[in-house]
Amino acid sequence: MHTPMAATDSTTRNATTKSHILDTAERIVGTKGFSAVGLNEILATADVPKGSFYYYFASKEAFGTALLEHYFASYFSEMEKYLSAPGRSARARLVAYWTFWREKQECGDPEGKCLAVKLGAEVSDISEEMRLALKNGTSEIISRIARVIKEGKSDGSIPIIASPKATAHALYELWMGASVMSKISHERAAFNTALAATERILSGEAF
Repeated sequence: MHTPMAATDSTTRNATTKSHILDTAERIVGTKGFSAVGLNEILATADVPKGSFYYYFASKEAFGTALLEHYFASYFSEMEKYLSAPGRSARARLVAYWTFWREKQECGDPEGKCLAVKLGAEVSDISEEMRLALKNGTSEIISRIARVIKEGKSDGSIPIIASPKATAHALYELWMGASVMSKISHERAAFNTALAATERILSGEAF
């Protein structure tokens, strides 16, 4: 019979192992995509026995969904470092966030790549469960951007007329598109255009 302490230790170990698998998979999938990566490669890299995979995930689709949820949870925490930075106007916080986005996408480290950009088109057509995880994650990002835009209307740093939600949608779609075009062209022009357009939108110009 397990003691409460033993049960707690077991739960902690399981959570740690599951998180380790997902962290490992995020790096590999961020480079190769979802369909091209086999479970054997992920488990071998994570140094986890193959037989234990289905203890944590019922299927590869369930694993993919968990991977996206894990990614977004980490991403939300990181983006709040910029969106909630104290002592800065809402506009300055948003510009810092977009700068962070650009730096992540332009770096050569696959660990920093946005899985929404990497997997959006690929998995949305093959897995409804993963599509919904992407939809929920990106909707939450847009909501957080909209929150800061609303704060900008209050502090006077963002003199926009459109609704914060509509503006957040436009900005997010702008940067998603720039990320895709940057991948295609291997050039910085798409991000330069996105940043210039963002500055115009945050200044109250039409988009």
